[in-house]
Amino acid sequence: MKAMILAAGRGTRMRPLTDTCPKPLLTAGDRPLIEHHLQRLATAGISEVIINVSYRAEQIVRALGDGRRFGLSIRYSREATPLETGGGIQAALPLLGDAPFLLVNGDVWCDALPEPSALHDGDLAHLLLVNNPDHHPTGDFALSQRRVSASGSPRLTFSGLSLIDPALVKDQPAGAFALAPLLRAAMQQGRVSGESFSGRWIDVGTPERLAELDAHLQS
Repeated sequence: MKAMILAAGRGTRMRPLTDTCPKPLLTAGDRPLIEHHLQRLATAGISEVIINVSYRAEQIVRALGDGRRFGLSIRYSREATPLETGGGIQAALPLLGDAPFLLVNGDVWCDALPEPSALHDGDLAHLLLVNNPDHHPTGDFALSQRRVSASGSPRLTFSGLSLIDPALVKDQPAGAFALAPLLRAAMQQGRVSGESFSGRWIDVGTPERLAELDAHLQS
């Protein structure tokens, strides 16, 4: 199974840190954020990683190269302007192929990854859900018997880690579009599974949460 890391955004909530450095290269625990993902993917047995890049793309490419030093093969999907989550995935499909893949939001840190076998035939996505953090108390989705729905309770927060079938985005009009509406539509069709994870997870969306992660990793 291949993996894709979403790394094309501008990271505006991280300003001024991202004025000169793309968010994936901000440091926590003595290494760039994106390197934590690469190390975890390699440990999980993933060998091919696609990274979409746009804002300060060349800095990311220079820092990571072809992935050999991580035990990976890295290829880049370049976006002249950011295509949002869904559009970025769709643009990367020529590199990802037709098989389901592991999707990782570049601005989270987590102790776990979904098991590649968790996406069952007929499903378009499998989501890793976590307990609601203080900054997002109402959550995103409901989970019952490993099925995910847009409504219901109790509600959990989408971790930014998932398994995706390319069919979820393949037939959408090309250009910038978000992934979340497509996930909700697939949920209405009963085609999204999920699991809850209670371990360490951080949405590294602000300088304060980046400092929190750094302190955790160095403790």
